[in-house]
Amino acid sequence: MDEIQKSEYKKACANCGAELKFKPGSHQLTCDYCGYEEFIEQSKSSFEELELEHYLRIVGENAYTQTIELLHCKNCGANQHVEENYKSLQCVYCSEPLIREDVEKEGWILPGALIPFQLDARKAQTVFRNWVAKLWFAPNKLKRAALDPEGLHGLYVPYWTFDANLKASYQGQRGDYYYETQTYNSNKGKRTRQVRKTKWTYVSGNISGFVDDILINASEKKQREIPPKVGHWNLKELVAFNSKYLSGFVTEKYSVSLKEGHHRSFQEAKNRAYNWIRRDIGGDTQRISNADIKLFNETFKHILVPVYISSYRYDGKEYSFYINGQTGVLSGRRPYSFWKIFFLVVFIIVVIAVFAIFAK
Repeated sequence: MDEIQKSEYKKACANCGAELKFKPGSHQLTCDYCGYEEFIEQSKSSFEELELEHYLRIVGENAYTQTIELLHCKNCGANQHVEENYKSLQCVYCSEPLIREDVEKEGWILPGALIPFQLDARKAQTVFRNWVAKLWFAPNKLKRAALDPEGLHGLYVPYWTFDANLKASYQGQRGDYYYETQTYNSNKGKRTRQVRKTKWTYVSGNISGFVDDILINASEKKQREIPPKVGHWNLKELVAFNSKYLSGFVTEKYSVSLKEGHHRSFQEAKNRAYNWIRRDIGGDTQRISNADIKLFNETFKHILVPVYISSYRYDGKEYSFYINGQTGVLSGRRPYSFWKIFFLVVFIIVVIAVFAIFAK
């Protein structure tokens, strides 16, 4: 079993010897000390779609193509690859300290592709700082946290993506609306109104199509779910995996197995099939009584997508903020300052009381 060596994730500057890091928005490594830049050579062949059935049958859900060094967060359970000289030794999700001596080697299915970061840390922090500045009743500590560059972490998040050809046969009913005139009594006498009714007709048929890029988040913990607003990536910008893109960032290992990811993807494929069936049935509304859905020629990829995360603890609760590292979209659950709200209410009461006194 091959092993990913640390040297694959770190590359020394040819000019001054310092570590080169990936430059977001480019295909280059750059040196923060002397400005030297090195181009990341792109693979001549596109990233590979792996045949799913063969992979599950021959190598199984727990077979690994490489090994990776990971730090396991004992608080939230996240498995994170952190470079040896990475400045922050805190979990990107919950900010708990990570002990470098606890590093373990684990197997993983090597990513087939990734979306490189398009925002650098400075731009991401500007996005976060501007968002916090617009929050009403935000605690002062949160605003100070937004100014701390060490509080924002760039993370490659693992996803499974599945493709397949789909066929389905179905039985159901097509509903067509029609209207009847109904007479009713009112205070002004007899009135008429149009009442909508539905004519149902039995239908059956077959549909087929290609199910493309079903994305399954491979991080299992609920507290690590990417908000829907943030979780939209342009998969056309996927590039073949190259470990040089990981330089300067944390990489999370998947905790949802390939087999479980495939199981979850079938539900999404089923949802798409039902939408196709409804379009095929036509009419104004539809009922699907039975659908026999089959997938074949299934393929998958393990991909990494870029996210910036800032975790903040206030009043005993944990708050996480996410920035899409490709688009800059931000989302998060924010805290409110009790005392700011309290003093505003007191101020309003005082103002009302003063106006009441002078109005007499």
